[in-house]
Formats: sequence, structure tokens, C-alpha cells
Amino acid sequence: MAVRVNSVSARRALEALGVNIRTARLKRRISVKGFAERIGVSESTVARLEKGDDGVSIGTLAMACLVLGEIHRISEFLDPGSDDTGLLLDRESLPKRIDSKRKAGSKAGDDPQSSSAAEDDDEEGVGF
Repeated sequence: MAVRVNSVSARRALEALGVNIRTARLKRRISVKGFAERIGVSESTVARLEKGDDGVSIGTLAMACLVLGEIHRISEFLDPGSDDTGLLLDRESLPKRIDSKRKAGSKAGDDPQSSSAAEDDDEEGVGF
């Protein structure tokens, strides 16, 4: 059973997507019939896609993007590296402070790794 989009903003976004697909098809001089054949759907499905019909499958959208040479946009959609909201939420979940307690009985000079770590520091004092 298909879920109907009740949100006005979501409906507008789908309509804008449909207009963008139609514009891209026209710029590439692809007919509706040719587009439908290359996607593997009927001409009426292409018309529904270009109107932003929420019942058109995501597979049809993916094939339309492939035919238009824009398939990379599907895999980039909500990419975690460019998801501003997700990145902000990640930043907010970082610890406010880091408590670096030493182990009991160890001193800065006692650790054999600390002397070698000092040798690995670059000119700016960064050891990694």
C-alpha cells in the first residue's frame, strides 16, 4: 500500500523534483516516448513522475536519473558527510571536556612511549 504525502511542503518538493526532471529531459532533447522506453516504464508513468506524483517508485526515479546522466545524485542524497543537521547533532554530542587522569604511580618521564612520542612530533608539536 502506497503512503500518500499529506505534507504541503513535501508535495511541493516532489512537484519541484518533477519539474526538474522534465526540464532535464527537455534540455537533453529526449522525447517522453524515448524516455519511457529507456527507463522501462509507460509514458503515463513518465507524466506522473514529471508531475511529482508520490506514487511513482523510487526505482523509476533512479532509472530516470541514470538516463539523464545524474545517477550520482541518488547516492549523494543525505550523504552523512554533507548532512548539516546530522553534523550539528554529532558536534552537540561531543563531550564537553575530556578528563585525562594518569594511571596511579606513573609519571610523565616513566612512560617509554612518551619519549618516543616526543621524537615523532613535527615542527608544530603535533605527534600524529
